[in-house]
Amino acid sequence: MRSFANWDELSACVGQDIGWSDWLTITQAQIDGFAQATGDHQWIHVDPVRASAGPFGATVAHGFLTLSLLPHFFSTAYTVQAPSMGVNYGLNKVRFMVPVRVNSRLRALLHLTATETIAGGALQLNWRVNVCCEGQDKPVCVADYLVRRYPL
Repeated sequence: MRSFANWDELSACVGQDIGWSDWLTITQAQIDGFAQATGDHQWIHVDPVRASAGPFGATVAHGFLTLSLLPHFFSTAYTVQAPSMGVNYGLNKVRFMVPVRVNSRLRALLHLTATETIAGGALQLNWRVNVCCEGQDKPVCVADYLVRRYPL
């Protein structure tokens, strides 16, 4: 995990890869829980028997489940010592490039594309995130992710 003393130190890294997150295994329990929370019970996600005969050979994670893991990936890739509070501000572009089969291991590469000071002394960080699956050449998800950090 990469560590920064403050937000200025991180901001000095615009245009750089900040680092990789830890690996995370996607389980059927996570997929089922996400289906329950969102109401998306499509068989490719929640029916292992039917999915085994389907186009992916197993159940696959919802694309939005993969996307919802961004905060987890960030929490294992870097830390900033200065106290703050963060909020998701949005996404400019998201693509789901490859399905995530159950029991796959994912991690994310975080690339800081821009920072901007905004009202109240807050900092907006623009990230390019590549979520990768072990054994796959192509990312499973690529997202331009915006986060705002507010000083405490």
